[in-house]
Amino acid sequence: MSILDIAYKDIQQILRDWNSALFLVVMPILFTAFFGLVLNPTFSADHPGDPRLPVGWINQDPDGLLSKSFETLLATSDVVRPVFLDGAKTDGSSDMVAKGELAAVIRMPAGYSQAIFADQPASLDVIADQTSAGGRTAITAIETITGRLLGAVESAHLSVEVNQDPARLQTAFQQAVSAWKEPPLMVIIEQATGSAQQQSLGGKISGFTQSSAGMIVQFAMFGLINSAMLLVLERKTRCLQRLLTTPVHRAQIIGGHVLAMFLVVFFQQVILVLLGQFAFGVDYLRQPWAILLLMVVLALWSASLGLLIGALARKEDQVIVLCLVAMFVFSALGGAWFPLDIAGKAFSSIGHLLPSAWAMDGFQNIVLRGLGFNSVLLPSGILLAYTAVFFGLALWHFKFE
Repeated sequence: MSILDIAYKDIQQILRDWNSALFLVVMPILFTAFFGLVLNPTFSADHPGDPRLPVGWINQDPDGLLSKSFETLLATSDVVRPVFLDGAKTDGSSDMVAKGELAAVIRMPAGYSQAIFADQPASLDVIADQTSAGGRTAITAIETITGRLLGAVESAHLSVEVNQDPARLQTAFQQAVSAWKEPPLMVIIEQATGSAQQQSLGGKISGFTQSSAGMIVQFAMFGLINSAMLLVLERKTRCLQRLLTTPVHRAQIIGGHVLAMFLVVFFQQVILVLLGQFAFGVDYLRQPWAILLLMVVLALWSASLGLLIGALARKEDQVIVLCLVAMFVFSALGGAWFPLDIAGKAFSSIGHLLPSAWAMDGFQNIVLRGLGFNSVLLPSGILLAYTAVFFGLALWHFKFE
């Protein structure tokens, strides 16, 4: 008997029980629909037509060519939107970020444009809360815009050098900035009726954007009840001890059970992602490899949690209690029920002590904030770190008798 045989046996036992379909498929779908409908009014009120992150803009270089272009790129960003602040009154900007009224504040100092065009050192002042997902997302968007702007300056310098015409500097710069405003490739998603449906951050975000990802994270833990129950029953019936009398190593037994838990949670996620994509309009497939990575690491973490619960529990009812406690704590504090960005800095900081909050960050970076593959690397790495910790604790407490 190998790891695959043990995993296959576990999965067969789980699928024989009709309760498995209830826990793994039916309940996640119902909860996704319920929370999505409940959250729809909230999202509509919070984001009336423009759900992009608000970023304060203080322009102390109003006559500079770079400041005007920076404003333009901010206004056309899919992630952030500029909120114009008085350049003479900057004292309250930090408080606005701390209170969550703004995701970040950018100040362009006087003479910035002249210094950049003259290849002299100059920098923007950015205030952001890097402990919040909104703050980190805003910083990434600001860095992207700044990189585009400095790239346009470099392009203008190269154009002047090639054409040996200093008078072309401003024209070449404006052409480079315009190229960023009007990309040569655009993707428009259309419904079968032919009417355009805007799915980007510039469009309307529905409550399903939160509920779909939230229920994926929540039921990745709740679905472990059956898997962890098998471990307890096998220990209780002394099946684990009898397995040790066969030519099967202890590591193979544990590995088989973990593999079964991983596959159960992973395929549950596949169902919920496809449901979110095609039934609720949550655009997971805009970054399929990023979503796949998140699904794998979330399933690994859930499997390590299931193994830990199976190692700690001695009775079937203890499995249910531990799974429910884990689900409620990780879901409520981790932002599965509501976005942590609207809960305040303190609550968000506490939530990010839990792996579920990082899983939600990863999913929302893709479906809510419109970011790319790199935005899921940090959440995935942290989930893997928690996986190692939980797996180590599970092996420490695991007993075959």
